[in-house]
Amino acid sequence: QVQLVESGGGLVQAGDSLTLSCAASGRTFSTYPMGWFRQAPGKEREFVSAISWSRSRTYYADSVKGRFTISRDNAKNTVYLQMSSLKPDDTAVYYCALVRSPAYSGSWRVADMDYWGKGTLVTVSS
Repeated sequence: QVQLVESGGGLVQAGDSLTLSCAASGRTFSTYPMGWFRQAPGKEREFVSAISWSRSRTYYADSVKGRFTISRDNAKNTVYLQMSSLKPDDTAVYYCALVRSPAYSGSWRVADMDYWGKGTLVTVSS
């Protein structure tokens, strides 16, 4: 069983930066790809960013490309999401997720994820 716990959310102003963390339990964390998703009020959960287990590949939604950076520290069982130039449209609950397929090559659909954290709220004021 894997447990994911997000942290780092908060209230910031437009243009500010924020870094989210997701700590995972379980010894096999380092072998699985990890992703970040978000869900704004009244909207469906959407993909934000993902990283392969080896850190060799990263993926970003067009809406955050150039502003967000994903990274992971397998020794610490933690994945990070550095967010800069935040916009009010980035306001959402941010979730980290894990897919139990080391060679996952899908399109990072919500339904493909095997484990989810409970989320951390990011609010960006204008």
